Amino acid sequence: MAIRGLWILLSGGGEAGPGLYSRRFPTVEKRAKSFNGASYVKLPEDLNFMNALLVELGLTEPDKNFVEHRDSCSKINKTSVHTVPVGEGSIWPVISIQKGDLIYACLPLVEQSLKPQPALISIHGISEAFSLLSGLMAFMNSGQKNEAELAAKLQQLPLLIMHACPFGTPLDTNFNGLLENVSDSSTNPIRKQPSWKTSKFKGKAEVKVCVTEKVKSMQYDTKDATDMWQVSGTVTCKCNLDATFPSVTVSLNLPANGSPLQDILVHPCVTSVDSAILTSSSVDGPDDSAFSGPYKFPFTPPLDQFSLCYYTSQVPVPPILGFYQLKEEDLQLKLTVNLKLHESVKNGFEYCEARIPFVNRGPISNLEYKLSFGQLDVSREKGLLVWLIGPKFPKSLEISLSGVVTFGPKSSVPHQQAADPICTGNTAYVKLNFRIPDYTLTGCYADQHSVQVFSSAKPKIVTSRELISSEYYIWNSKAPAPLVCRSMFL
Repeated sequence: MAIRGLWILLSGGGEAGPGLYSRRFPTVEKRAKSFNGASYVKLPEDLNFMNALLVELGLTEPDKNFVEHRDSCSKINKTSVHTVPVGEGSIWPVISIQKGDLIYACLPLVEQSLKPQPALISIHGISEAFSLLSGLMAFMNSGQKNEAELAAKLQQLPLLIMHACPFGTPLDTNFNGLLENVSDSSTNPIRKQPSWKTSKFKGKAEVKVCVTEKVKSMQYDTKDATDMWQVSGTVTCKCNLDATFPSVTVSLNLPANGSPLQDILVHPCVTSVDSAILTSSSVDGPDDSAFSGPYKFPFTPPLDQFSLCYYTSQVPVPPILGFYQLKEEDLQLKLTVNLKLHESVKNGFEYCEARIPFVNRGPISNLEYKLSFGQLDVSREKGLLVWLIGPKFPKSLEISLSGVVTFGPKSSVPHQQAADPICTGNTAYVKLNFRIPDYTLTGCYADQHSVQVFSSAKPKIVTSRELISSEYYIWNSKAPAPLVCRSMFL
């Protein structure tokens, strides 16, 4: 993913030629010659290429209303992507965008033969080329648009391109942020601003760390299928620090009986990490000798909120166990739902509900039910029961719902085309939605004392954690439910 050349030219040309700026990358040109093989076409001189591009765009030779290679019906036009004929052949794909009197052009590297022309979607450099030109346009059009400032910006481009696109590989397209970083590096050349941090924060110093775990579960309550569950976690950070090169260390801790973290992926801003943290994998299965923390991540934070790391874990039990039984008799369904909160799980929810859909049927005409806890909402037209459990389970930690549902004629349902085929016949499910604040199933947490900030400022440290349900299903045990392949949970 690289570019062979970059140009800025005037749309009207002029006596001195159309070119304002050009940059080629010889190392990328050698790669293009190797990748393209016999279809390789050498880049001509800048003046010849720019004039040919203006002809292709129809901005020169006003006396010629029709140009065969450009205007014939056999050519399929693609927005902003052009084929530019030169002496030895044609240069493709040239990305060209016009804004005002300036034309921004870029030639991405195609890592394969050009004959026949590959599909644009298969060329990875196309999107990077568009992103580079967009950032270049934003830089050139910022501020006052006069000749003096235009000349000043053109003088700054060689240094900015060197930082934004070293050896032809685009790394950063925020030229305005790069300009500030380059200015800072001239006074402090050793401690450079990271490329992912485009500017400084000015305001109240604060560091926020949030551990979010999502639990998936498929429960069948049958001997033929094994219940499955998995926890995946994300640690997000937001560091508001007024410093050029701040250093922050976040440590994740586990209680004595906590489940070790596995499959850990870290953000590129992390400067170093213990090898034992990265080698624990869920593919190897549970291991009593697995690394159990603390998990330390030193990093130089980006300005915006980012995901410091991702992980999975194999917890011994799901937070809520349940079974669902459904029997069909003519237009009536007899249902029973039992739910039990595990005693090790915090009994405090922001919300907790069980949704029981009855699609591919008529509207609910009658419902008789018995509820041990919570509240039941009925959406008759949509064929949906919503069991609102509330902020806590009762002291017994067990709740139940039973009832008989009667349906009207199926033809009267206006949304049949959008029905879910998974609920056809006896195959049905209960889906749980819940969130438990200040709790994680693995026990993972980051407290205020585990966050270290090496900066002149004394920031406020805010830490939090939460457990959220994700694809939490309990299938009807009285009918064959679709099985989920175990690899989906790895």
